[in-house]
Amino acid sequence: MNSLPSDAFNMRLTEDEHHLHLEDTHQIERSQWMLNTPNPPPLWKKLITPLKNNNNLFSSSKKRTCHENAFSFFSSLFPILNLFKNYDAFKFKDDFLAGLTLASLSIPQSIGYANLAKLDPQYGLYTSVVPPLIYAVMGSSREIAIGPVAVVSLLLSSLCHKVVDPDLNHDAYRNFVFTVTFFSGIFQVAFGVFRLGFLVDFLSHAALVGFMAGAAIMIGLQQLKGLLGISNFTNKSDVVSVLESVYKSLRHQIPSGEWYPLNFVIGCSFLIFLLFARFMGKRNNKLFWLPAIAPLVSVILSTFIVYIFKADKNGVNIVKHVKKGLNPSSVHQLQLSGEHVGEAAKIGLISAVIALTEAMAVGRSFASIKGYQLDGNKEMLAMGCGNIAGSFTSCYVATGSFSRTAVNFSARCQSSISNIVMAVTVILCLELFTRLLYYTPMAILASIILSALPGLIDIREACYIWKVDKVDFLACIGAFLGVLFVSVETGLIVAVSISFAKIVIQSIRPGIEVLGRIPTTEAFCDVSQYPMATSTPGILVIRISSGSLCFANANVVRERILKWVTEEDGLKETQTTKRRVQAVILEMTNLMNVDTSGIIVLEELHKRLLSRGIKFCMVNPRWLVIHKLKVAHFVDKIGKEWVFLTVAEAVDACLSYKFADP
Repeated sequence: MNSLPSDAFNMRLTEDEHHLHLEDTHQIERSQWMLNTPNPPPLWKKLITPLKNNNNLFSSSKKRTCHENAFSFFSSLFPILNLFKNYDAFKFKDDFLAGLTLASLSIPQSIGYANLAKLDPQYGLYTSVVPPLIYAVMGSSREIAIGPVAVVSLLLSSLCHKVVDPDLNHDAYRNFVFTVTFFSGIFQVAFGVFRLGFLVDFLSHAALVGFMAGAAIMIGLQQLKGLLGISNFTNKSDVVSVLESVYKSLRHQIPSGEWYPLNFVIGCSFLIFLLFARFMGKRNNKLFWLPAIAPLVSVILSTFIVYIFKADKNGVNIVKHVKKGLNPSSVHQLQLSGEHVGEAAKIGLISAVIALTEAMAVGRSFASIKGYQLDGNKEMLAMGCGNIAGSFTSCYVATGSFSRTAVNFSARCQSSISNIVMAVTVILCLELFTRLLYYTPMAILASIILSALPGLIDIREACYIWKVDKVDFLACIGAFLGVLFVSVETGLIVAVSISFAKIVIQSIRPGIEVLGRIPTTEAFCDVSQYPMATSTPGILVIRISSGSLCFANANVVRERILKWVTEEDGLKETQTTKRRVQAVILEMTNLMNVDTSGIIVLEELHKRLLSRGIKFCMVNPRWLVIHKLKVAHFVDKIGKEWVFLTVAEAVDACLSYKFADP
């Protein structure tokens, strides 16, 4: 009778041993999966692969015929070819009406933005012809409207006049702007071909919000010259210089009788009309056409008033001559050699980044509403080709406009054909109606630009950034104040510097978390975030929440781990029922890369822990990390059996080998 329970016990013990043996075998097999992974691709292959697969522009299939491959290539390079598969008369009607509506807004805005860029009015109209036509053929957005925009116009005027003064040599200034446009297009094409779009992301969303708000205020202050009819105005763009210039000019002109209030009366009257039209369009979606045609109506009415009452004889500043005809060639005007080429390339790079950032933000916003994905590389390629062609045809830097894109979207455009309709309408204006613009008052152009600025100032988004991320808000306010009180380029530098500083700080001070087991689960989580998580006696589980263990943060990681080990040992010495730390498990799932400095620090950490009799384990090192650790023979030093796939396996292994009390 007594022998039966003993036999049952021995049988049960044998089954448990067999079960443990199977578990150990499975654990070793899983560890081998990770240790015996193939080597990651070499560096040259990583660099070549993105170029080889760049939007499949140059890819072909052996299963398709030569004609099919050719069509696939051209349809990928020119997305408009795919449009005609399902295009019909009803869609063209929507695009045609949207294009006409877009042109009614684009014509007066283009003239005003050319004035902001310190160029003659016709160059704004030229920029609304060639770049939109190129983009319509090569771009992937259906709604975005291409042409001159306020921010880029201000950027060019504030940067280019430091190299060539438009008041002293207007032709040289114009040629320099064309050269900047050429370099801007070259950089944008390079971004698209070599998949360098991440460079645009260096100007973060928060920095862009602050930059746009500061630029909008600066653009508004620049319009005081036209709105007030001031003759002498500063070339500087900071708020102090502009307000000081306005004060000095009015102080001199009013007593001497050189200031004519009719400019202010005309400008303010139509500004009120434009803002009212904008308000009504936002309040009632069916009236979207009202703010779209209001600028053109303002130009027509104000020009008629000035012509009938001879207001130009009474001091009203007018546009005067606008050159008739299509875009003239400017190839021979590009300055690709000489002392200013370096400055042109630098300003071109800044303009390229700002233009792409604005265009991508606008395009992605409306694409998400329509429920399709925007191809960033195709967008960069299309923008770049448009600006290169524009630099050859008397255009300056063009990009996507938020206000005109919103009008295009509200007008129910179906495709980029609306850009073609708009460009053709502008061509007709250049051929037939430029003489009618002679008496257009400059105050109207200022009021049109001022009416478009509220859309650039997003106070609600700034408040949202403040609530979510204080460091991002610092970049936002830094860009805003930099643009407002110093210059456009200073605002950009401040914003990018703060964004970089945020990345550097996060790299230098990575997140290092102590993990504990969530009750009734096999999950191990941060004990600070989950207070119910319990640590295993004698085992310290640590996770590195950083993408890289490198020279910048490796020493911080080592010292933090050793400090925790020391603190745990001091705590255990006061508790007679528990021993000191006997195992440290490093969870490396989030660690994407490690350099030689990081490997050296891991070796030093292993030696320090080994001298204290503490076992060192690693859990789930990523592909590149485990490859480098094997090449450096670090895996051999700690033992292949101490590399695990999960934290639970590592903890169980430490317990089974009695590195902690049961």
